[in-house]
Amino acid sequence: MDSQKNFILKTVSEKNENQGYLLENDICITPDPSAPITRRGVLMSFLSGKIVEIPDEDLLGRCRFVSEFEKLNRIGEGTYGIVYRAKDTKNDIIVALKKVRMEHEKDGFPISGLREISILLTCRHENIVQLNEVVVGRSLESIFLVMEYCEQDLASLLDNMQQPFTESQVKCIMLQVLNGLQYLHKHYIIHRDLKVSNLLMTDKGCVKIADFGLARTFSIPGKNMTPKVVTLWYRAPEILFGSRTHTTAIDMWAVGCILGELLSHRPLLPGRTEVHQIELIIDLLGTPSKEIWPEFPTLPALKNFVLKKQPYNKIKSRFPWLTVAGLRLLNFLFMYDPMKRATAEECLKSTYFKEPPLPCDPELMPTFPQHRNLKMGLKQNNNASLTLGGSNPPPPPPSISKSDGLEETIPVSELLTSLTKKARHE
Repeated sequence: MDSQKNFILKTVSEKNENQGYLLENDICITPDPSAPITRRGVLMSFLSGKIVEIPDEDLLGRCRFVSEFEKLNRIGEGTYGIVYRAKDTKNDIIVALKKVRMEHEKDGFPISGLREISILLTCRHENIVQLNEVVVGRSLESIFLVMEYCEQDLASLLDNMQQPFTESQVKCIMLQVLNGLQYLHKHYIIHRDLKVSNLLMTDKGCVKIADFGLARTFSIPGKNMTPKVVTLWYRAPEILFGSRTHTTAIDMWAVGCILGELLSHRPLLPGRTEVHQIELIIDLLGTPSKEIWPEFPTLPALKNFVLKKQPYNKIKSRFPWLTVAGLRLLNFLFMYDPMKRATAEECLKSTYFKEPPLPCDPELMPTFPQHRNLKMGLKQNNNASLTLGGSNPPPPPPSISKSDGLEETIPVSELLTSLTKKARHE
């Protein structure tokens, strides 16, 4: 009996840390490979039961605690998390701290958060917001993304600017957005939620694409994805009509909406519902048909309603001051058929960006007060101050009069004929 006991148990004095024996009531028990490891930076061999130190070069890194960051103020709310301006007390820099939403998660870390982290870690481009690290709190629900801080977002700027952007500044912004999108699309990433509130700008005029909570990687041929994506005002017609195949074309439609919004100083297609959004698109571009969009009759949503007949394209009358190259760029961005819609690479070659007024240098962009960080006097529920977060709530649709030039129209068939005669990159 004593010999059997001596075989199983060893005294503390005989304990060897390198052999990995576990301490319990002054007795070391032979290690159980299935037991959890409580020491960081080590692994237990399932064959020998020994504790093995993990070399530093093989570690992906350890998450810091969020207590090392001082939250300064809330600056916005993304698709899947709240964003704070914070100070990294260890490195003495200002960062954006995004808390991952975990309220309704029962099965661990949300897949949307994993996708966002995975995509941001692979992206390194000056026009895409950079993810520095992931930090944690003391509970499993406290997970934060530490990203580079940008002083402005375009939504809050548009809401608070006294003077709108000039056309030269609009071109500067759009070139940077297109450069960022070209990088994403070349790396098989679709953003799926482009809008002005997801475009950030530094005080040096650098524009960065942010909020990748809905972003997905894609393959060729495309696979089915969740249709309820992209904020309504920027949602492409193929999504509104029920297509489950997403391509980079949905990002390019949103680019057209952003360009139109910056040029007209107001949302271009501010729909209240999906049906109203479709009506606004038809009012601007005309009714789609099989001739201009071969796959159109097969889309699921067409079984639910009948589209009104509107045969004219009204982009020229909506933007009467725009040059021929500018109108051509908008029309290619607003092609109904996703296969014919302009790509980011084609847009960057457009002569619109090479004609006067030329795009200004990013460093010459004007600077603005940091509206997102200015607390307002109003309070909600007597708890927190209301801040300008750039959420850009939908206003009622703007009233359109004849002064907007809408009486000048172009038949859709004539527009397509003229466009196809032009080189697509112009």
